[in-house]
Amino acid sequence: MGGFADFWAQSDLVGRAVALLLLAMSVSAWALILWKTWLLRRARRGLARAVPAFWAAAGVAEGRSALQSFDTESLLLPLLDAATAETNSATLDAVGRRESRLTRRLRDALHAVLAKLQFGQVLLASVGATAPFVGLFGTVWGIYHALASISAAGNITIDKISGPVGEALIMTAAGLAVAIPAVLAYNVFGKMVAACEADLEGFAHDLRELLDHD
Repeated sequence: MGGFADFWAQSDLVGRAVALLLLAMSVSAWALILWKTWLLRRARRGLARAVPAFWAAAGVAEGRSALQSFDTESLLLPLLDAATAETNSATLDAVGRRESRLTRRLRDALHAVLAKLQFGQVLLASVGATAPFVGLFGTVWGIYHALASISAAGNITIDKISGPVGEALIMTAAGLAVAIPAVLAYNVFGKMVAACEADLEGFAHDLRELLDHD
């Protein structure tokens, strides 16, 4: 067994395509993991500082200035902008109670902010779910290709089978190596997003109560 180099040299177009696909999945997953780790850490720190600073302000204008200073990922500012936006009296947005308008605007702004935080989760879940099967397919195809080559040579012995089959099993290991970090990151990020979501929903609720009372 010469490892992946021998497997690559002896593989056909399908086997190499599977290997390249796993490589692309791994690179994209790790790039997303590093970016989301940086984003969610900044988001958590920003929320922890921005929310108390807003409520410690003397008024809404001063609170907005506080959010601009601490809300580094622009998670709270869209909620405040949506809640304080002027209503065009010639549209359906002006119809109904003020409380209902605030609820609708804050809900839409909250969904947009959460979509930003959840970006990439589908990719991580897809990589974690499919990479093992892609690797398994590469193994099955590699074994078939190796056995076909050995059979064509007409000299079948256990030592000539074990080498190519062992090299083909590398694809299964590669699939697991790609999937495991993606699954772990998906779970960790899901917990971090849920914590941010709870803070954002609390802020939106309190902001609605404040502006509706005013």
